[in-house]
Amino acid sequence: MNRLFVAYKPARISSNQLLGRLKRRYGVKKAGYSGTLDPFAKGVLIVAFGNHGRLFRFLNKTPKRYRATLWLGAYSPTLDIEKIETIDHVAPVSEEEICNACTSLIGELTYLPPKYSAKKIDGRRAYELAREGKEVDMRAITSTIYDLSLIHYCHPFITFEATVSEGSYIRSIGEIIAHRLGCNGSLSALERLNEGQFVFENEKALDIKTSLSIPKNRYNGTLQTILLGQPLQRDDFDLREDGIYWIDNGDTLSIIEIHPEGVSYLLNKVEAC
Repeated sequence: MNRLFVAYKPARISSNQLLGRLKRRYGVKKAGYSGTLDPFAKGVLIVAFGNHGRLFRFLNKTPKRYRATLWLGAYSPTLDIEKIETIDHVAPVSEEEICNACTSLIGELTYLPPKYSAKKIDGRRAYELAREGKEVDMRAITSTIYDLSLIHYCHPFITFEATVSEGSYIRSIGEIIAHRLGCNGSLSALERLNEGQFVFENEKALDIKTSLSIPKNRYNGTLQTILLGQPLQRDDFDLREDGIYWIDNGDTLSIIEIHPEGVSYLLNKVEAC
């Protein structure tokens, strides 16, 4: 079964555990997902069955939007409620201060990812190493924060929404907000609302032709040439500039790259749904 859809991961299970449930429910053996969610988090997760996992890198998955609740005064090495160690009394702050702290992060932001995160280090998830008590050496990353806004404040809890580039860590962003307010802070809830254009719609199959982030091109030769995977020529396309394009073959599509050496297939005869 080749299928691409958006699932909704509950909190307190890993993305792999959800994938296992989906494989059993649908009776499939080959499956994968894009954009790992930490076990603490819930929300949308793009899932592919069969060979459709090859499409992940061509999907329109950014920016991503999250809703999070930040607990002011709570310290946890995981930056969430999994391992709360101390809770300090924190005086209430004004909504203006919170909004200023949020807007000050909009733009390019360089920071350290959480040690308890799904980021891979030498082939293993950072949170796996951290839970084993091993030293986790995290390197600073730079994310783009497109929007960061206050949704609700009921002391000591701040709920905010963040629209960010791929690879951002909302727990770290929450910690930075808390520090700018003069205290520790950990997330008590985190939900991914969307990945680019993708939202949860009861696991319905996605229309691949409207899900790709690459431009469409037109091949002016015979369709049989592409279906047989025969050599392609730059002059046979409407768009001839170097780049990656998708070609509509009717019930299937192809993804090709035009480059100085010629034209190459990246994927061919992919089912369109």
